[in-house]
Amino acid sequence: MASAPKRPKAAGGGSRGEGGGDALAAFLAWCGRAGVQLSPKVRLCGEGAVAGYGMLAAADLDAGELLVSIPRSALLSQHTSAIQPLLQRAQESLQSQSGWVPLLLALLHEYTAHSSHWQPYFSLWQDFRSLDHPMFWSEEERTRLLKGTGIPEAVEKDLANIHLEYSSIILPFMEAHPTIFDPKLHTLELYKQLVAFVMAYSFQEPLEEEDEDEKGPNPPMMVPVADILNHVANHNANLEYSAHCLRMVTTQSVSKGQEIFNTYGQMANWQLLHMYGFAEPYPGNTNDTADVQMVTVRQAALRRAGSAAQQRLVMEQWEFLCQLEMVGEEGAFVLGWEEVLTEEELSATLKVLCMSEEEFKAYKEQDGWEDDSEENSTLSYEALSRLQPLCKKLLCDSVLLTLESYGSDLKAEQDLLSPEAYEKLSRREQQALHVRYGQKRILHQVLELVQ
Repeated sequence: MASAPKRPKAAGGGSRGEGGGDALAAFLAWCGRAGVQLSPKVRLCGEGAVAGYGMLAAADLDAGELLVSIPRSALLSQHTSAIQPLLQRAQESLQSQSGWVPLLLALLHEYTAHSSHWQPYFSLWQDFRSLDHPMFWSEEERTRLLKGTGIPEAVEKDLANIHLEYSSIILPFMEAHPTIFDPKLHTLELYKQLVAFVMAYSFQEPLEEEDEDEKGPNPPMMVPVADILNHVANHNANLEYSAHCLRMVTTQSVSKGQEIFNTYGQMANWQLLHMYGFAEPYPGNTNDTADVQMVTVRQAALRRAGSAAQQRLVMEQWEFLCQLEMVGEEGAFVLGWEEVLTEEELSATLKVLCMSEEEFKAYKEQDGWEDDSEENSTLSYEALSRLQPLCKKLLCDSVLLTLESYGSDLKAEQDLLSPEAYEKLSRREQQALHVRYGQKRILHQVLELVQ
């Protein structure tokens, strides 16, 4: 999870709640009581933002200006919830793969407790109706609209983990504390909505690298006001952490009337749609990527093999690459707009899978090491056109196989982006189109370099 607000607003997105101005006014009053200090040079609004609520500049802003200061006591987490002592005592039994269970239990309680300190905050997301992650789409919609993007597979894993956590951890915990929780109220469906809420709006405070290696990442937390800011890759604000408060600060000048945007980090469109429920239209997302599954490169190499002996060689080479931790059955080579983000892994894979039996034998004897005098193994886009013919052909075949996995070609996507056709699409169809189109543009860019 990125240390930025979670759900950016994309054009066509729904509002966060139905309370409108009343809900926002109640929330702003709550902020005053909670010690949240909002700059007089900004305003929170439900109109004028790219989607839902947002923050607009009420006056010209310079880079480095403080927009809002949020005391740590105003954060909603497992440590600030009314049931914090209970969660603390049960922490060992609440461990999970996601690490989110304590926060989710806190949210289950605070969201449904009429006397909760956080009710004005939750009123901004009435019934979480604005959440439109692919996990809420039908399986047919995910297959039809997102085939080839990697999102359907990610959603399947999410749903399996949600069901497992709820049945094996959440439900037993609630049954053990019937005066606080009621499975008829705190249902699996509500739990699923709160998972999406955490995905889309929570923040995760970064740790020093050595601390994260020792302790693992910090648990997520909800950060009122900061999570109202929308996201774009070319953002103009970011969140800073200190011992006593969190501060949203401008990173560049902002003119009066402009929207102020945070960032979730360098997120590809498929990640944005999967975790936040939106994607950035082309060419807005400079961080967009396309994946070529590692097993797809293996598949292309096996197709090229002309005999059983050559296929066995390919599998031996693949196993060796696995031992070197260059590839894996669920891994992917990641292609960006300007570079191969997994250049070392892709370079080694292409080189090894294109070796003759003799070359591979010598390479194995060196345990994959080469003389320093040999050509550097990094693979930039500039170097793609200079690949050895066999490597270039293998990469080309792998990209073509990847494009086949979508079920539609680039021309079909371009046709859908025409104003007349685009306006007829549903919001889900539009968001899925942005994901598919960006990925295919990147893949075709690579094709032009290696064909």
